[in-house]
Parts: sequence; C-alpha cells; structure tokens
Amino acid sequence: MAMKYKPIGDKVLVERLEAQDKTKGGIVIPDSAKEKPREGRVASLGQGRRLDDGSMHGFQVKEGDRVIFASYAGTDIKIEGKDYLIMPEEDILAIVE
Repeated sequence: MAMKYKPIGDKVLVERLEAQDKTKGGIVIPDSAKEKPREGRVASLGQGRRLDDGSMHGFQVKEGDRVIFASYAGTDIKIEGKDYLIMPEEDILAIVE
C-alpha cells in the first residue's frame, strides 16, 4: 500500500534526480566524486503560505514540475528507498521547461 506524503504550510516535497554517471565528454564519474544533484521533481505541495492579512498565497510550482534548487536547500529524507528533500518554496530557484 503506497503512502501519500503531504508537506505542511509553504513546504515542498522534491524527489532528487539521479546524479550523472558520465561527463558530456564520456568520462565516467566515480561515486566518491559525484555531487548531489541540485535538480529534482516536485512530488507534493503543502497548503501555501499564510499572509499577514490571513489570506493564503498559492505556489508558483506544481506537482510534476522539474526544478532547480539551492545547494544547501531543505532537509534530506528517504521515502521507500528514494531520496527526497523537504524545503520551503523560496529555496526553489527555477522551473526547467
């Protein structure tokens, strides 16, 4: 039975994409030299950010969007063997189209 994870407030759950195994020139990168990718896919969204006047501010991203995020963004977690990050939407830098 699959579980559904839903972040709270203005948080976003992002599935981290796999690191590249080769450079563009074809050189194989060993596991010890790989950087954690700063790219992922939005898996789930919270309810949004509550503004001072009590209204809710929606998200600029949506589930399924491929995004680029800051290097030290969010909190790393593992769910069913996959790497995810929980981060505030403000840590997302761009949507890849």
